[in-house]
Amino acid sequence: MVVNNNTYILFTINNSYFLQMNILLTGANGYISQRLIPVLLEQGHSLYCCVRNRRRFEAEHIHERIKIVEVDFLQPDATAQLPENIEVAYYLIHSMSGGTTDFDKAEASCAENFIRLLSSTSAKQIIYLSGISNAEKLSKHLSSRLQVEEILFKSGISLTILRAGIIVGSGSASFEIIRDLVEKLPVMIAPRWLNTRCQPVAVRNVVQFLTGVLLKENTYNKTFDIGGPEVLTYKQMLLQFAKVRGLKRSIFIIPIMTPRLSSYWLYFVTSTSYSLAINLVNSMKVDVVCRPNDLAAQLNIELLFYKTAVQLAFEKIEQNLVCSSWKDAFVSSNTPQQMMQYINVPSFGCFKDVKLRPIKENPESVLKNVWSIGGAKGWYYGNFLWKMRGVADKMVGGVGLRRGRTNSNVINAGDALDFWRVLIADKEDKRLLLYAEMKLPGEAWLEFKILKIKNQLHLRQTATFRPKGLWGRLYWYSLLPFHYFIFNGMINNLLKKH
Repeated sequence: MVVNNNTYILFTINNSYFLQMNILLTGANGYISQRLIPVLLEQGHSLYCCVRNRRRFEAEHIHERIKIVEVDFLQPDATAQLPENIEVAYYLIHSMSGGTTDFDKAEASCAENFIRLLSSTSAKQIIYLSGISNAEKLSKHLSSRLQVEEILFKSGISLTILRAGIIVGSGSASFEIIRDLVEKLPVMIAPRWLNTRCQPVAVRNVVQFLTGVLLKENTYNKTFDIGGPEVLTYKQMLLQFAKVRGLKRSIFIIPIMTPRLSSYWLYFVTSTSYSLAINLVNSMKVDVVCRPNDLAAQLNIELLFYKTAVQLAFEKIEQNLVCSSWKDAFVSSNTPQQMMQYINVPSFGCFKDVKLRPIKENPESVLKNVWSIGGAKGWYYGNFLWKMRGVADKMVGGVGLRRGRTNSNVINAGDALDFWRVLIADKEDKRLLLYAEMKLPGEAWLEFKILKIKNQLHLRQTATFRPKGLWGRLYWYSLLPFHYFIFNGMINNLLKKH
């Protein structure tokens, strides 16, 4: 089939027609991209997925129509270039949680580098997921999204902008934060921004909009607000969420809570980082309500009500089918991408605690225990002490334990795991390597490995700590008594059936 003097392959899925395209996907490790990838593949498209570190991405995405482009749009290599045959590019890069003051500059720099690299391709359309910005006074976060829109418009490539507010889906930032608040607090003394109005949209509707506008000329150089069918306050969202979960909750709003106090409140109660909490609070003071448009009708999209979106999200959670979570994004904990290079655990200048035990039961059962560690399962020994360490980490600005894990028995390199980050999750090699994201006077690794010694399978558990200065050494020695009990108890329980 020929469209605009270009030849495409036309095919059908469930009686719907699709043109096969070469699509560039930026932020491919991100929450929305992870939802978008399987849909685009099902529609027959070829994907060029842009990531800053291919190690996080390639193990989970082996497909003949996926090609990985390793590029950092914030600081692109001088030789960086994009494939020339790109037809559509999704711009899904957001930096709000990367810091409290300069994320807007980072977003502008990313956008400028993106259009510079995209200019050498044959791209006909850019699709950008932005934020609803209809209020007279905008937060820094929403202002930065407008700035990105202006930069992308200057590219000369047809631009379709979809502006969304609160996105509701299993693993989304807003969903998980609301879940934390509702499930942990029977009574909430809340700030006045809970009266702010918003128009939440289900994540599956967002994906339908993103795929629906592909090469639709009537959407070129236009902006569309996308939201669900109802306008709610944040208080109403919390109470409806509680109703879906069968929980009775009371919310009392007080006007004296300052933005800083609100940020601390959000940070300590939920799994968000402090920098993200500040930016969220600033954004939550602004109404995010859609301007009317008929895009949903044009694309034949049935918009889901908020309660329905929450119910569908919990169905995914209960079936252990959450395919992406905002907590797995590195910016959620201000973690540098270079951290994935720490897979070679150092030995010089390090303290180590090594435990080795023979495996007398089924080794697959032991491996299953290792793969289930953290989150709701806990750490197999001294969970109260682990929780106290998480509280202490929160008190000094760390991520704490509230992030949990995305799935209870599936784990991949790059995932967040309580206050650890997964560096290696290799079931064939029977090795799990974690790197600490908690606040420490040094660097820490925790490794689990099943290996054969003299024809006998053993589980080796290794805690490695590379101290920074005197404080790092004092930290290690002060925790030695706890390490003795925790690490011994942990490996002994990992060997048992659960």
